[in-house]
Amino acid sequence: MIGYPAGIIAGITYGLNPLFAVPLMKHGAAIESILFFRYAFAVLLLGAFLLLRRESLRISPRQAGVLLMLGLLYASSSLSLFEAYRCIESGLATTLVFLYPVLVAIIMVFLRVVPSWRVWLAIFVAFIGVLIMTQSEASRPVNPVGVSLAMASALFYAFFIVIINRNRAIRTLSNPLLTFYALLVGAALFIARTAEAGAGLTSGIATAADWGNLLGLSLFPTIISTATLAIATRNIGATKASVLGVFEPVTAIIVGTLVFGEVLTTNIIVGILLSMLAVAFMIATTKR
Repeated sequence: MIGYPAGIIAGITYGLNPLFAVPLMKHGAAIESILFFRYAFAVLLLGAFLLLRRESLRISPRQAGVLLMLGLLYASSSLSLFEAYRCIESGLATTLVFLYPVLVAIIMVFLRVVPSWRVWLAIFVAFIGVLIMTQSEASRPVNPVGVSLAMASALFYAFFIVIINRNRAIRTLSNPLLTFYALLVGAALFIARTAEAGAGLTSGIATAADWGNLLGLSLFPTIISTATLAIATRNIGATKASVLGVFEPVTAIIVGTLVFGEVLTTNIIVGILLSMLAVAFMIATTKR
C-alpha cells in the first residue's frame, strides 16, 4: 500500500527535471550554476539528515577515492543531460537516459556476467527503439549531438550503478552517506568550473521565479525522488520499484509537450514506447 505509490511518486518527481531546469537555462543561467545550487541544497539537507541520525561522516582513504570517482560520474551524468536539453526535446533526452539499465547489462558482459536471453532480447528491442526515435522526419529533425549527450548521460550513470554494486570498499556505507559525498563532489566540481569560466555564480538567476525553480529542482527530482525511491525499494523490492521508474520519461514527455510545446513525431513516440517496454520487461523478468 505504501511501496507502489512511493515508487510512482519517485518516477514522477524525477521526471520533473525539465520543468525546473529548462526555464532557468532559457533565462541565461549557466548549467554549472544550476547544478551547483541543486547539489548544494541537497547536500545541506542530506547533511542535516545524517546529523540528526548521528551517523558518522568518517570514511577511509580508499573509500574517499571511490566516492570521488562516483561523484565525478554522477556530476558528468547530470551535466550531459542538461546539455542535451539545449539540443533535443527534454522528453526525448530523459527517455534516452532511462535506458541506463540496458547499458548496465552490456557493461556487465565485460565483467564476465553473461545476461540471459531475456536481457539480450530487451537490449535488442531497446536498440531498435533508439534507432527509431532518433530518425529524423521532414517535419522535425533530431539533433545527433543532443542524442549523443543524452546517451553519454545514461552511460555515466550506468558506470555509477555498476561501481556501487561491485566495489567492496563502499559496501559498508549507507545510501544517504554515499549520496551525500557523491553530491558534495559534484557541488565542488561545478563551483570550480563556474569560477574557472569567470562567470558569476548567480548570473542569469535574478527573479523569485528563478530561485523557485532552483528550489524545486533540489526538492522534487533530488530529495523527494530519492526518499520515495528508498521507501518503495524497502516495501515492494528493488525490481518493482525500478519498473515504476517508467514514470520518469512519461512525466518528462508530458511536461515537454504541455508546458514547453515540444513536438512529438511518430518516430519518437514509437521509439519511446519500444524502449520503455524493453527496459520494463528486462527488469521484471530478471528480478535484479
